[in-house]
Amino acid sequence: MSVSFVRIDDRMIHGLITTRWGKEYPCDGIIAVNDKAAENPILKEAYKAASGKKTFVWTMEHFLKVQDRVLNSDTRYFLITKSPLDMKKILVDEKFVPSDIKTVNVGPGNDRPNATKLGDNQSFTQEEADAFEAIEQAGYTVQFALLPDQKIGNWDKFKSRFGY
Repeated sequence: MSVSFVRIDDRMIHGLITTRWGKEYPCDGIIAVNDKAAENPILKEAYKAASGKKTFVWTMEHFLKVQDRVLNSDTRYFLITKSPLDMKKILVDEKFVPSDIKTVNVGPGNDRPNATKLGDNQSFTQEEADAFEAIEQAGYTVQFALLPDQKIGNWDKFKSRFGY
């Protein structure tokens, strides 16, 4: 098993990822895919320091170059993107299939203009909703949960708010 958990989280890596989610889905390391974070040395180091595990912060381009190595690794990784659009690119457009994973977990999404609030600290735009729909159409369950015991529902519960 190379990927044990797939998550979209606008904070990417923080203590709850490794402590709470790590108990539900064991992992040896974290792969965060975000161009801005990967290209900012200070941000990159802050994310690495937050996990306490082997942590990689990669650009999308780099992830796509090494995705086969990730799939064939004996290391169990959490795969995290900051944006639903990036996760759609990985899972749908690039057809990356993370082991036996069939659920994409969605954590925080900041309140912003033109975003629809689904729950506490979980707001998403139409463009992000389109990405959730594409991920679901590719065969994944999109589950909204800040923490393992704070699940607010799957994409089916919210999709009508975005015209699906």
